[in-house]
Amino acid sequence: MGAGSSIEAEREPLLAPSYAEPNSPPVNSRVYGRRWLVLTLFSLLGLMQGMVWNFWGPIQNSAAHAYGFTKSDIAVLVLWGPVGYFPWLLFMWLMDKKGLRASLLLSAFFMLLGSALRSIPLTDEPLRRWLIHGGQFLNGLAGPTIMSAGPFLSTTWFAPDQRATATAVASLFSYLGGAASFVVGPLVVPAPNDTQARTTMTAAILDNSIRDRIQLVLYTELAAIAVLFAAVLLYFPSRPPMPPSVAAASQRLSYRSSICRLLSNLRFLMIAVAYAVPTGVMAGWSGVLDMVLTPAKVSQVDAGWIGFWSTVGGCVFGVAMARFADSIRGMLKLILVLMLAGASLASTWFTLTCLSRVTHLPATAAILYTSCILVGIFINSSVPIFLELFIETVYPVPEGITCGVVTFLGNLVCGLLLFFLTFYCTVLPNAIRLLTAAV
Repeated sequence: MGAGSSIEAEREPLLAPSYAEPNSPPVNSRVYGRRWLVLTLFSLLGLMQGMVWNFWGPIQNSAAHAYGFTKSDIAVLVLWGPVGYFPWLLFMWLMDKKGLRASLLLSAFFMLLGSALRSIPLTDEPLRRWLIHGGQFLNGLAGPTIMSAGPFLSTTWFAPDQRATATAVASLFSYLGGAASFVVGPLVVPAPNDTQARTTMTAAILDNSIRDRIQLVLYTELAAIAVLFAAVLLYFPSRPPMPPSVAAASQRLSYRSSICRLLSNLRFLMIAVAYAVPTGVMAGWSGVLDMVLTPAKVSQVDAGWIGFWSTVGGCVFGVAMARFADSIRGMLKLILVLMLAGASLASTWFTLTCLSRVTHLPATAAILYTSCILVGIFINSSVPIFLELFIETVYPVPEGITCGVVTFLGNLVCGLLLFFLTFYCTVLPNAIRLLTAAV
């Protein structure tokens, strides 16, 4: 009775841990150094997509002289970004079924084709304008993958303690591309000089110079996108040979089940509204920032620098906050509350400054710079924190589908804002003119 040795089964615990699955093999995980190359290629594509989307807004005065663009034309060129987001379900399905490589290749091809169309140097101005609009629309079709696949990439390739940082880098580089357009456009393309009386000959020379500089930037962006498309075509695996963590190897919900789970989750929908409204308004507002600040006597170059520093500050602050969230878990909600509170105060400050005739507050260039930059910093830096909160809220819904839904809502808000601006610049003035003539 006690003298014999125990058998193997007798040495097993009577109560197995709740997390253990008796017949499942252990998950082997590994982090690969090539993950940084994958992140770099994806981020650079996001950079170029943002630059192409925000190319015309910072140089709206120059584009008006070179191609006869009106304010409504500029608003529509920016509007093609949100419009291109409408087939997002197709891109999310492709990402879920075929992997990130197939979805990213298709998006990069749309970017390449769109950049090629808008770079064709035609002398027929109406046809040239149609090609420019078509190119902007094709670039907008790359938005669903570029803007929503960052968390999916970080979960697929990065360890849990690097995931929020990788999400911030992948998600914010498209914003950084928009910031680069605020500087590249006004610095390379000369602004028209309407303060001096010009002869017909000097006006034609200046307009030709503006067209040549715009064409130079278009060719440069086309070459950069072609190089990135070739790099993704040659090397961009959908996933590593071994997952970086247990979460990356876990089974996720199907495409249809994921959509149903998201639409029936009230907490997710409330967070999605809190994300979509400020980020969508900020995206549309920054796309036409030069137009918005022109009544405040802000030049094209100054408006470009304001947009640049607000976006770059948001990207830098967003990466820092993501790194902080990686080191201290469970702080996402508090971080977001503080960011949105800061954005509310800064936007109120900017609004009261613009209403200086009513509020009698000083409307100096320094105050406009500071308030605009603070709004951009607080809102843009909240994007990666929001995305991480979404993933934690609706797990095990795939990251690409989750972020696809929320970025679609953000682009919907952006599109509504730009549509209102187009209506305000075209339909409303014409209606007022007709009513005045009738009276």
